[in-house]
Amino acid sequence: MIDEITVLLVDDHILVRRGFRRILEDDEFIKVVGEASNGIEAIKLAEQLSPRVVVMDLSMPELDGVQATREIVKNVPSAHVLVLSMHSDDNYVRNALDAGARGYLLKNAIDVDLTGAVKAVAAGRRFIGPGLKYVAGDVDDELDRLTAREKQVLQLIAQGKSNKEIAALLDLSVNTVSVHRANLMEKMNIHRTAELVLFAIRKGLVAPQ
Repeated sequence: MIDEITVLLVDDHILVRRGFRRILEDDEFIKVVGEASNGIEAIKLAEQLSPRVVVMDLSMPELDGVQATREIVKNVPSAHVLVLSMHSDDNYVRNALDAGARGYLLKNAIDVDLTGAVKAVAAGRRFIGPGLKYVAGDVDDELDRLTAREKQVLQLIAQGKSNKEIAALLDLSVNTVSVHRANLMEKMNIHRTAELVLFAIRKGLVAPQ
């Protein structure tokens, strides 16, 4: 007998979540146990519900999908994250998988197989959707110089968050965030916040507005 696969859907558009729920619940072995509209809700619900798979959008308010993935993988190691995104650039795929996601699928792929991807990820296999590529061990030398926490801080800076807001979101002191910001600028040889934002966009850490 196949164990039921519990799924948490994370997307800031309710119609998108509703559509994915219908697709997944057409399969008798998949049950959607919760829905979240942003990264903070996703982390809380993942900790409460312990889903086997989290279907995660990347571009969301508050914490984005990459940051939420990193926290869920750390706090709920039994959960496997499948990113479902509009972004096909290699940088987005690399950043999502480096954060701990097990799979990456394009929302607009004609032959998207969401059910198959969920089952593959639930079984512990890596799933890269059609039209995407990811080379294991492929490293971005510039990003590799940053710690996981520095990447989180960089993403939030690029999203326009203040040091105080970042501290609240990441449960850090304002002083610690200031140190991370200073370290980022020194490592990247960047001297202005606007340059940090451009760097984050170029590396696929945030989507251009």
